[in-house]
Amino acid sequence: MNLFATVITHTQPSSNYRGESAENRTVIQKITKGRYEYAVISPEAFKNALRDTLAILGLPCNRKRIHDEEQLAVEFQDYNDAEAYADDFFMGWMIAAGKNDRNKILEDIRKEHGEERAKRFTFKRDSILRTNLAVAIEPYRYDTIFTQSPKMLGPWSNAENSQLLHREVSYTAYQYPFALNLEDCRPHPDWTSTLLQAIGQITDVSGNHARSYFDMSPASIVMRLTRKLAAGYHTYGFKVDESEKHTFPEVIQGIKNNDLPGEEFYLGGKLVNDLDAETKKELETKNVHLYTNCQILLEHIAEQVYQYLTSPKGE
Repeated sequence: MNLFATVITHTQPSSNYRGESAENRTVIQKITKGRYEYAVISPEAFKNALRDTLAILGLPCNRKRIHDEEQLAVEFQDYNDAEAYADDFFMGWMIAAGKNDRNKILEDIRKEHGEERAKRFTFKRDSILRTNLAVAIEPYRYDTIFTQSPKMLGPWSNAENSQLLHREVSYTAYQYPFALNLEDCRPHPDWTSTLLQAIGQITDVSGNHARSYFDMSPASIVMRLTRKLAAGYHTYGFKVDESEKHTFPEVIQGIKNNDLPGEEFYLGGKLVNDLDAETKKELETKNVHLYTNCQILLEHIAEQVYQYLTSPKGE
């Protein structure tokens, strides 16, 4: 069984880091699509925030961000172990080590955890949770704003003068896909259930030196629970019109035309609230699962996935 999903956030101001001039500002990351540039948020930023969310929800996590270092830094509690840590289980790892370093690492693990742990240790594990760039809905308009950092007085100072700070901004929603092969998740049904609920509550995927609050939780979501190996639709298919109405034309039309099986689809949030009465009724006759709230949808999916993973394989 496979789970495919596309999430879209609410439309909000989005910015990255900032600098003192056009020469040293760190710009919003962008990609070109057609004739326009669109802001993006990396899967790495998403996964880092998801680790923090999993930890808050009580799952054991191996890696954490260290905030008071002179450069971006993370700390691991232990060598990676998919049986002990939820973030290692879902997101994998890679340790770049030559032969001598590998032997030393294995010896360290043997001394610390015993022969059995050393035998099952691997230097690389793929991510079970598949995701991709979050891409802005609106093209980047080259909007720039300036804010002012004051002159510093007192026992310490790192600025002799007031500075004008330069920040690129994009007012947009973002959409991103994720996928899980549920057979990969079978060793940890409880962790998988929590992971799905965490996506509904994800926070702190923020730029601008983490000063900004950009809500990355789903405003709308499309999910498909299927035995197919691919989603069967464009996973960046959300559209937002000028009134900020959410639509996903390919999936909705595909279900109406019987090209897609309605009973495999779960639609949630603003997408459902924005449906006209006729379309909503037609989707209900196709057995599509409709939820007006994304967090409730994810909680119900989490329960369903837990039941599947704790049942005999194949049921």
